[in-house]
Order: sequence, then C-alpha cells, then structure tokens
Amino acid sequence: MAVDATSGVGSSTSTSTSSSAKKATLNYDNFLQLLIAQMKNQDPTDPMKASEQVAQLATFSQVEQTVQTNTKLDTLLASSSLTQASSYVGKYMESADGTVKGTIESVKVYSDGIIATTTDGGNILVQAGITVADKAPTTTTTSDSSDT
Repeated sequence: MAVDATSGVGSSTSTSTSSSAKKATLNYDNFLQLLIAQMKNQDPTDPMKASEQVAQLATFSQVEQTVQTNTKLDTLLASSSLTQASSYVGKYMESADGTVKGTIESVKVYSDGIIATTTDGGNILVQAGITVADKAPTTTTTSDSSDT
C-alpha cells in the first residue's frame, strides 16, 4: 500500500497554521506588555477600571484559544485524509467525468486534496462524483437468441 502525504501546490496548511499560532502568541504577549505599560503610565486621577482590563485580557485569551482549536482541527483533518486515502488502495475507481478508471495502486495526500493513481498510471482527483467499488464492474453481453 503506497500512501504519500505532501503539501499541496502553493499552500502548506501546517506551516501557515503554526505561523498563525506564533503570531497570535506574539500578539498575546505584546498585549500583556502593553497592559503593564498602560497600568504604569495611567493617569492617577482617572485610572483604567479593572473590569476593562479583564475584558481585554479575556478577548485576547479567546483569540488564542481559537487559533489553538484551528490547529488541532487541521491536524484531525489531515489524519482523516490519510485514513481515507489508505482505504482507496486496491479498489476500483472511476473519475467524476468517467475519463479515467482503474484499480488504485497508490494515493497521494496533499493539503488541498487527494490524488489516486491507477495501475495503468492514470490520476484521479478524489472529489464528489467519483465511483469507488471493491472491483471493476463486469460487463455482460447479452446474446440475442431467437427460436425461429
């Protein structure tokens, strides 16, 4: 069974996700530094209310949690794609437009999709409309026999 997981053309989900997480963490750290600087330099006659500070902190915590959730979802989707891809090897597949068909020899998983390669060397993009079966359909020919 040959399953290959690579990043897609022009995009890399894991790289962009990790850089987004780093940016969010950096912004969160910057926010804490700004909050401390704001507290040190605030007007003593009109100080910032504690509830405003807590609200700001809560907002940035929510953003950080959302980025972490998205990272975990991306990992889960990638794992699901690999599991799905391995189930195609050895199966008969026909492309959505019917131009490419055959038994699947290998599967390549990209960040933006799955491409199955047949034993004849044809490539099929796994998408809505494909036909997947355990084996190639048998074609039966009916002979026209008349008793005349």
